[in-house]
This record gives sequence, C-alpha cells and structure tokens, in this order.
Amino acid sequence: MQGSYISRRRFIGIAGMSALAVAGFGLTGCGSSNSSTDTTSAGTSGASAEKKALAGTITAVGSTALQPLCEAAAEQFMQENPGVQITVQGGGSGQGITQITQGAVQIGNSDVFAESKVKDSSDLTKITDNKVCIVGMGPIVNSDVTIDDIKLDDLKKIFMGEITNWSEVGGADEPITVINRASGSGTRATFEDAVLAGDKVPDSFKPQEQDSSGTAAKMVASTPGAISYVAFSYYDSSFKALKVDGVEPNEKNVEDNSWKIWSYEHMYVSTSADEATKAFIEYMMGDEVQGGLVEQQGYIPMSGMKVEKDASGKVSSK
Repeated sequence: MQGSYISRRRFIGIAGMSALAVAGFGLTGCGSSNSSTDTTSAGTSGASAEKKALAGTITAVGSTALQPLCEAAAEQFMQENPGVQITVQGGGSGQGITQITQGAVQIGNSDVFAESKVKDSSDLTKITDNKVCIVGMGPIVNSDVTIDDIKLDDLKKIFMGEITNWSEVGGADEPITVINRASGSGTRATFEDAVLAGDKVPDSFKPQEQDSSGTAAKMVASTPGAISYVAFSYYDSSFKALKVDGVEPNEKNVEDNSWKIWSYEHMYVSTSADEATKAFIEYMMGDEVQGGLVEQQGYIPMSGMKVEKDASGKVSSK
C-alpha cells in the first residue's frame, strides 16, 4: 500500500453495573470474577469506574520500506485501542527524519540512522531511536530479463550507467532501463552503500526516479528490461528478484550478513513523546508484532540477527 493510510474505529463505552445490580445478581452469567468492566474496590461503595482509555492522534511519516509493517501494526493497535487514530504515510526516510526533528509528526520512519540525514547534530538530542526490525533489500528485474544471478561489480556498473544492455552480463540483447529511488530514500541510501561502495554516480547518468518502493516495483513489473531495488517486503511474483554473487536474497542470508543489502527499520519519536505514541512503540516491540507481524510482512525480527551494524555502517558479530 502506498500513499497515506487512515483507519478509524468507533468506541462505545459500556457503563459498569450499579452497586444494587451487583448485590442483587452478583456475576451471574459471567462465569468469572474477571469482568471486562473494571470496578472499584469495596472502599468506594461498589461504584463502577472504567479504566481510562488510551486516546490520541499519531502520524507516522517516512520510509516506504517500513510502511507495510507500520500500517498492519497500526490497524491491529487501533482495534485494541479505539480511542487512538494512526495515520501512516510514506515520503521517504529523509522526510521522516526531517519531520520528527521539526516536531511536525509523532513518528519518523527511516531505513537509515538519523545521523546520516540531519544537518544539525543538535537535532539528534530531540529524538529517540527505536529499531523495530530488519529489512533486507535487493535488485529486482522485469520478468523478461533472462538472467537470475548478477555479480556485485556488474550490478554496480548498471547503476553507474556503465552497463546499458543485458547482453553485457549474460542476458539477451535488450536495453536496460534503470529505475532509481528519489534522493531522500533510505532504501536508495542502503542500496548504494552496499553496491556503489561510496563511488559517485556520474552526472551524465540520469535514470528515472520514483518516490516509493511500491511504485518502483510496479514500474519494473510493467517495463521490459527494467531493473530497480526494493525491500523484501515488496517481493512478489510480478517481477524477478536477482541473486547477487550466487547468494539468495532471503532472511537467513541477511541474518549472518551473507546478503549485505539490509538495514534496520527505525521508528524515531520525540524525547517527550505522548502516551499514545509511547504505547504504540511498545506495541511494535511486543510479541504481537515481533512474534507475528514482522515475519508475516516479510521483515526480520531483531532477535534473529547474528550481526549488528552501527551508524557508520560497520558490521560486527553480536
């Protein structure tokens, strides 16, 4: 799903039973003393009182690689907390970092560490990092492309504009159409760090750019000879995912760094985040998401990693 996402739930409070009703009927039909309605102790004359419901509005902006997981988790969270409304939008990691440091949103989603995006290092003191999962990323091509595996150096040359026909890398005689992500994209930054290794793309090479992972995937699927890169969470049968140097793009290979194109998914919040935002982040790190949604949506739980990466990109064993 791309673009903005808004889901709302209506909550109708149910009044607790009166002291007279409790006295006259007890808890007949409940089968347990654990009623879904909270009641006060005997010291308050049996008057009922509902537990204060969590309420608030949360806007999460940024990484489109993280967007599917964030949307799915937000939907579940709102079902459990009808007083909270969560809006999830894309825009790229740069947009997410900028807006959270400016205080314009409650959550800034990013594929990269904020250190790589902020211009003023003092902005880092305004936000707190929450690494919610790992995302693998990789090159994808139109289904008509005849190769299944590509050398890392050849992949680099394609995205530097040096290789322009699939026949140069063992494929059919067909022009290569490169589809890049926009410059603020964390997916692009992750891909270029791993593939280009710091080399600058010549100014003369200007491939088309797309603002979201979903759009890039659709363009590859519909454009003969096309190549781009997306998070594993966007992989489907409408295009082909390439191996790199014989390594399969899968979660197991990310976990031990055999597959080197991966990043943390960060959810940055203000150091003075409101209660609803704190609760949603806690939910993201809880069992319902980490033990279920993360893998269901094509991501990798933090607990599965055998290596770790710091803000400079250095990878070491855990």
